[in-house]
Parts: sequence; C-alpha cells; structure tokens
Amino acid sequence: MEMLRLIYKTIDEYICLQPEHQREALGLIRQTIKATVPDAVETISYQMPAFKYHGMLCYFAVFKDHYSLFVSPQIREAFSSELVSFKTTKSAIHFLFDDPIPVKLIEDIIRFAAITNLEKAESKKRKSQK
Repeated sequence: MEMLRLIYKTIDEYICLQPEHQREALGLIRQTIKATVPDAVETISYQMPAFKYHGMLCYFAVFKDHYSLFVSPQIREAFSSELVSFKTTKSAIHFLFDDPIPVKLIEDIIRFAAITNLEKAESKKRKSQK
C-alpha cells in the first residue's frame, strides 16, 4: 500500500493538518518565534515550518511523542547548560507533549540565533566590501 505524502506550502497549512491536540503548542512555538524576531520570514523547508533572518534562523516540527526546535549546532551548544533537562541531538531540542512549552527558553535561543545570524551577515558584508 502506497503512503500518501503531504507537501506543506505554508506554516498555517502545516499546523492545520496536525492532530487538533497538537495545534495549540505548535501555534505557541510559532508565535514565540514571531514575537521574538518580528522581521523573520516564515517558510517551509524540508517539509517543516522554518524562519529565516539573515540566514536560516530555526525550524520546528511535531513528531510521534514530542515537538522539536531545530537550530544550528553552535546555537544549541551555547545553551547546553539550559538544556540539560531536555533531550537534544546535534541540532534539535525535544519538548515532550506532556510538558509545557518553555516559551522563555525558546525566546532566549531565538534571540541569540538572530543576533548570531545578523553578526555573520554583517561580517560577510564587510569582507565583501574590502
């Protein structure tokens, strides 16, 4: 039997097509990112909601038993002490369904990622002007 693979075009579509009990948390993650970096641009990348701000800022997604926030390994590493109580991978932070979404932590991570991206972009610009 062939599995139907969904192709998401927008973050709204991604969230709306998830099980109802997961939509609120996904919406909260999205709103937290948007409020933290209002100039970030929403997109779908690798079939996941994503935000760009002077480069890729982050991705987020829902999985079988958790939500994940994906940031660069350097960003995740910078928050390693704050993430000791969360399962992490090289670039993902897992939030279990039964736990509240850690809004303040997400704000801090996204703010740091935005500053890092902006600094990298400005550094590249200065180098290219030489």
